[in-house]
Amino acid sequence: MNRAFKNFAAAGLLTMAGLLALAVAPASAAEPLKIGVSSGPYGEILEFAAKTAAKEGLEVKVVEFTDWNMLNAALSDGDIDANNFQHVPYLNNQIKQRGYDLVPVADSIVVPMGLYSSKVTSADDIKQGATVAIPNDPTNAARALFLIEKAGLVTLRDGVGLDASLADINDNPRKLKFIELDAAQLPRSLDDVQAAIITLNYAVLAGLDPKKSLVLEDEKSKWNLVWVARRDRAEDARIKRYIEIYRSPETREFVLERFKGTILPTW
Repeated sequence: MNRAFKNFAAAGLLTMAGLLALAVAPASAAEPLKIGVSSGPYGEILEFAAKTAAKEGLEVKVVEFTDWNMLNAALSDGDIDANNFQHVPYLNNQIKQRGYDLVPVADSIVVPMGLYSSKVTSADDIKQGATVAIPNDPTNAARALFLIEKAGLVTLRDGVGLDASLADINDNPRKLKFIELDAAQLPRSLDDVQAAIITLNYAVLAGLDPKKSLVLEDEKSKWNLVWVARRDRAEDARIKRYIEIYRSPETREFVLERFKGTILPTW
């Protein structure tokens, strides 16, 4: 066999080997990292970090969901690689109810929940017997009750935990009535109720100004958001690297400048 033929044959074998390697390579290594988030301002932060990641050759696709109840289902089913929209109490409740094998992998941001009204400008002006709307999922309902207590409208029983419910209201001097609604419906309820507890993403989407809320959570909130992944992907190098970029000084500066204190970094 002459040398030219040997070189040609060797090149052919290398080419076949390369094609075979591509054929058996994990699809996830070639696809963008898919990060789920609920519609609203959180996605802007993810997009900022994605642009930084792209400079390192890490492609990230931010996938927004209008219904946050779908985010953990999508993660569990493998449609996305991680999500960033929920606090630990909400995650724990989802795991308990639906059996998801999901784990928190890093802290994210504090996204303050607020008490909003189109009828009064101070919590002190909320009338006797008025109706206040709160989220209907258990963990955010509990969060809302702590904020209503912070506003001085009710007192919760001593020792109540993060699973507080309406039954845990110990004192309600204004005889307020509470209705529980889907989180996405709360901004629209402002025409019908005296006030409503609304999460920041839905408040922003509805054009509400968090700085004009009657009361707003602060950086001490126990309901900071977390990064969540499936248990078998918790140590995934690509996910961990993207979270490192997200939790960088540059991203922190972007958050503080862009959101003027209405979204608070935990790093």
